[in-house]
Amino acid sequence: MVKFMDYMISTEPIRVIDLTLDPAKLSVRSLVIRNVGHLPGRTMFRHEAVFHHWAIVYIAGGSGSFQMSGGSPQRVKAGSLFFFQPGVVYNYGPDEGGYWDEFYFTVKGSRIEEWIRDWTIPVRSVVYPGVDASQQNRIDRIFALMESGQPANADRAALLLEATVFEWIQRQQPSPANVKNARLAQLLEDLSQSLHEPFDAKAFAERHHWSLSTLRRTVSEYTGFALHEYVHRLKIAEAKNRLLNTDQPVKEIAASLGYSDVFYFSRLFKKLSGEAPKLFREQRQSQR
Repeated sequence: MVKFMDYMISTEPIRVIDLTLDPAKLSVRSLVIRNVGHLPGRTMFRHEAVFHHWAIVYIAGGSGSFQMSGGSPQRVKAGSLFFFQPGVVYNYGPDEGGYWDEFYFTVKGSRIEEWIRDWTIPVRSVVYPGVDASQQNRIDRIFALMESGQPANADRAALLLEATVFEWIQRQQPSPANVKNARLAQLLEDLSQSLHEPFDAKAFAERHHWSLSTLRRTVSEYTGFALHEYVHRLKIAEAKNRLLNTDQPVKEIAASLGYSDVFYFSRLFKKLSGEAPKLFREQRQSQR
């Protein structure tokens, strides 16, 4: 990651992460993230800007305007999303004397055209998916995956970005069914972020204003697993990722996922994956 100051753009340090590996090493080539950036406290307004690749821009704070090819200026506020198309002229940036907090993702690949065709993305308009903690968490994960410099993590970053864009666009559909689905997606996303501590179902339900019985029934209906089994499966999936991509000892991985008893963790891992953790790591490493 490159972190630097450019007072022409922002009063805060800027972060930029470029794809540093050969795209031929990627498994997902229909969507490749070329670079990502965070411009906190951006003050610069750009006139007649033209881009060579598609870019996705999410504004987490502040306000300003977005104008495409001489069209009418559109208001930008916290929670706004807009797209840059290659070869099109844009005027955009924060209000004079103001700022905005910008995250951008420069991308290429055939998947982008599919998004526009099948998801009916309004690429000429600013949309407002809003601001919440889960969105920021996804963005942070994309940045971390890109920073690792590993092909598999660059693939994961691209897939996570696609899922994030899909959720952003779905939020523009206000039908009751989509509201329900968005709430369910938020619930499952929050469950996936509860991996690093012992799981307290009652406290989780209260925190998200669900009754415990409704939480259990909903998770079972949509995942096919009982609530606690689903959480365990999420944790074991994360454990597999760490066993394959880190040198952490099994005991340390277990503790980081909320299992104080490594023997219980190992039995659970074998029950859900068919192999003990050490054997799982050894066999996969020998296959590389």
